[in-house]
Amino acid sequence: MPFPEEIHAALIAARVRVVGYVPDAGHKRLLELCHADRRLRAVPLTTEEDGIGLAAGAWLGGQRSVLLMQSSGVGNIINVLGMAKVCRFPLLIVITMRGEAGEFNSWQVPMGQGTQATLEAMGVTVERADAAEEIAERVRNGLKKAFQENSSQAVLIAQRVIGIKSFQEQRNQ
Repeated sequence: MPFPEEIHAALIAARVRVVGYVPDAGHKRLLELCHADRRLRAVPLTTEEDGIGLAAGAWLGGQRSVLLMQSSGVGNIINVLGMAKVCRFPLLIVITMRGEAGEFNSWQVPMGQGTQATLEAMGVTVERADAAEEIAERVRNGLKKAFQENSSQAVLIAQRVIGIKSFQEQRNQ
């Protein structure tokens, strides 16, 4: 089973009901699955930090949620991650990486290089998936830890797993 389908199955098995996201090509198939599934409410966000508030609100309302985003959005959530740390609500962020080997957009490189350290500095436990077959297990582990420990977890999906965009592909989209 391809990893987006495995992640979707893991979300359902963990009783996740709310999926916040900023549109991202790396999460395209997973987002299609989430939108098509009546058990899930897929919520498009204007900015990544809104996803932290969405997760807090979902938890306060008795619902489980996850946040899907790209590594370039990690810089946007730093201040509000403090709320997750202080309030100790469960948070799983599934992050598609940019700025790694082969990146065409130099603006993506600094945050891509700093994503893991930035999250860890804010108390988020980070697991990285460097191969497609590792992703579902990392997501299942993150879901389990987040909801059992009321902690913040992140799964980083390596850029080589989701594919490297070329400048030409970007211009044609």
